[in-house]
Amino acid sequence: MEHITLLIGIVIVTALVFDFTNGFHDTANAMATTISTGALKPKAAVAMSAALNLLGAFLSVEVAKTISGGIIDETAGIRPEVIFAGLVGAIIWNLVTWLAGLPSSSSHALFGGLIGATLVSVGASGVHGGAVVMKVLIPAVAAPIVAGLASMAATRLTYRLARNRAEEDTAKGYRAGQIASAALVSLAHGTNDAQKTMGVITLALITGGVVAPHADPPLWVIASAGLAIALGTYLGGWRIIRTMGKGITDIQPPQGFAAQTGAAATILASSHLGFALSTTQVCSGSVMGSGLGRKGGVVRWSTAGRMVVAWGLTLPAAGLVAAGAALLADQGDWGIAAVAVLALAVCGAIWVASRRKPVDHTNVNEGPATEPAGVVTAALQAVSPPPAGPVGSVPAAAEAVEAVEAVEAVEATIPAPAMADAPLADPVGAAPVIADPVTADPVAVHPHETHRTKRRAKAGSAAG
Repeated sequence: MEHITLLIGIVIVTALVFDFTNGFHDTANAMATTISTGALKPKAAVAMSAALNLLGAFLSVEVAKTISGGIIDETAGIRPEVIFAGLVGAIIWNLVTWLAGLPSSSSHALFGGLIGATLVSVGASGVHGGAVVMKVLIPAVAAPIVAGLASMAATRLTYRLARNRAEEDTAKGYRAGQIASAALVSLAHGTNDAQKTMGVITLALITGGVVAPHADPPLWVIASAGLAIALGTYLGGWRIIRTMGKGITDIQPPQGFAAQTGAAATILASSHLGFALSTTQVCSGSVMGSGLGRKGGVVRWSTAGRMVVAWGLTLPAAGLVAAGAALLADQGDWGIAAVAVLALAVCGAIWVASRRKPVDHTNVNEGPATEPAGVVTAALQAVSPPPAGPVGSVPAAAEAVEAVEAVEAVEATIPAPAMADAPLADPVGAAPVIADPVTADPVAVHPHETHRTKRRAKAGSAAG
């Protein structure tokens, strides 16, 4: 009994480590667009997200029940070693995709790990195939599509409603809307992802005979899971934040607001229904939908393609790692110790590799994706070119002034023709004449100066 208690303690600690990695892996879901558009400073954004993840952990236990008694048959002889092996598979896959900066699904890593370990140790009878299909696979396909369509429609509606308003008039509203929608996504993330760790810990307690089958998670389990995911969220998965904020599409405040609102609605609905949804897939789908929703918006399909491949690999890859860990853990105490040592070594190697090119809150918005737009994006832009910068747009004004200065630099190298006295009639080829503002005498003006004046006036109107 003492051995089982120690093993359950190891499983609980490992589950909380997974919850921690889930937190920093999924911080980008709520805060990537808010940080990339400058609505919130990076550290303030992750601090707010962490607090709301903790609060969300206490709002519902429906997803925890799906994990503890839905996907895995808790009466089929599941032992704590199996859960430990499943968690190891999920943690390693989380860290591998974090190192690559890919927003893959922590939820599916956990499901894959548990399923792989259970198949090796117990057999197919230990997995509820119907629950896997209905509550994992179908939502995995449908959720990003639904969230993407909702975000695309919301983006188009947002731009349509604000089409006659100057950017400075809507900036504060979009900033407030982004902060509110990001807070809602963080709260929704806590109600969904924190519960998955609660379900795993509860499953371990059930297999060890500590709590009765089909029991709700104890309060201390809810609190510890909430704290672990909040701490991971606060540290921030800056690599994945950079990918979601800069790598998929160029997010503007209206798009960020629409993407986060659509994602939050989808996640909260799934939590209410008990679907163990991948918040990563939902938020990534929303970001892509916002890119398609803006006229002339760019979606970097090569990055999106790598993400989709990672989504498809997550279940089987985590399952294979967990299956190997389960085979080793089934050998007894030395096998469990070997799994723990190997897992620590792999995690340490990944961390060392990440230090070669560190990404943190100081450089998360630097170096936006420089990959070529690709054939698909080029074709879309040819059909629907990007709109001109709005009135009052600082980037548009800066580009106009730079263009004027470039033309003037070329003109300065051309020798000016001799200027003779020109009549006021200004015949063809003669220098234009203007009145001196002080003496009212006619003054000849070099043609280049007239062009420069006109161009600068146009550039000034763009800046104003």
